[in-house]
Amino acid sequence: MNIREYQVNDESILLDVLSLLIPEYFAKSELLDFKAYLQNELEYYYVVEIEDKIVGAGGFNVLEERNVVRISWDFVHTDFRGYGIGNRLISFRLNLIKELLPNFKVEVRTSQMAYLFYQKHGFKLKEVIVNYWAEGFDLYAMELV
Repeated sequence: MNIREYQVNDESILLDVLSLLIPEYFAKSELLDFKAYLQNELEYYYVVEIEDKIVGAGGFNVLEERNVVRISWDFVHTDFRGYGIGNRLISFRLNLIKELLPNFKVEVRTSQMAYLFYQKHGFKLKEVIVNYWAEGFDLYAMELV
């Protein structure tokens, strides 16, 4: 498994991988949100490769004015779930954040489908907003403790 920085030519592959997770983990409308993120809001974003095949991705953004780092757009290909890829990817980013921005709080905005994953990694639930992302997709705002 290799974790590397995102490259522009990864976009179409990542959109294909994310589309496999719709509607179980993401709303259909989030596909366009993700594309806009890659094109306009990208700061630190990484892809996971196994044998040169992209199987997952995730990043983070820095909110300087709030002294916060926000984990963003994590997902793993359906065929590669359960192999620890998500765990490796979150650990990679949390270690990088500690190194680059040691005094920043770390937060994630996720859904009811993934909040237990983040809870397992030390995040505490702060707020739930029903139907925030789309109908049936609630916002679970969490902070690393």
